[in-house]
Amino acid sequence: MTRSERIAILPGSYDPITRGHVALAERAAALFDRIVVAVMHNAEKQYLFSIDQRLRLAEVSLAHIPNCTVLMDEGMLIDLYARLNASCVVKGLRNATDYAYESVQAEWNQSHLNGFETVYLPANDAYMSISSTEVRARLRAGEPLAELLMPEAEHLIRNDPSFRVYETD
Repeated sequence: MTRSERIAILPGSYDPITRGHVALAERAAALFDRIVVAVMHNAEKQYLFSIDQRLRLAEVSLAHIPNCTVLMDEGMLIDLYARLNASCVVKGLRNATDYAYESVQAEWNQSHLNGFETVYLPANDAYMSISSTEVRARLRAGEPLAELLMPEAEHLIRNDPSFRVYETD
């Protein structure tokens, strides 16, 4: 009997991707044959970075993970899950608030797609307080980002003119 490839999806808005997201992807990559980091887009939500920028930041931040693919999706997670024939969705949890939110999402997904599985991984202590919201606030304030972002992502944000969306006049 041949074993099918175990694919885990790590969905998120990644506005932008943080060191905590990267740590989660590294851990998931050790557990699954392939991970797919899905940069999701919701037309009803406002983002600091465009979908193309968020995708590019994720690609450079995760390039060191050989069994990781980064893609963009604007549809429903359950449709992506079915399309990829995924084994599960992996969600990182920093606290009880994250769990309360994610468990509601998981229940909805399970009720709308038979066999949908969600796996929760607790955040590493070092990244427990990091959030994309904090990154955006520090960007606007001109503060350092080294402990929050991968060096490649910070380099793009700081040096590529197309990433200057956070600056105000």
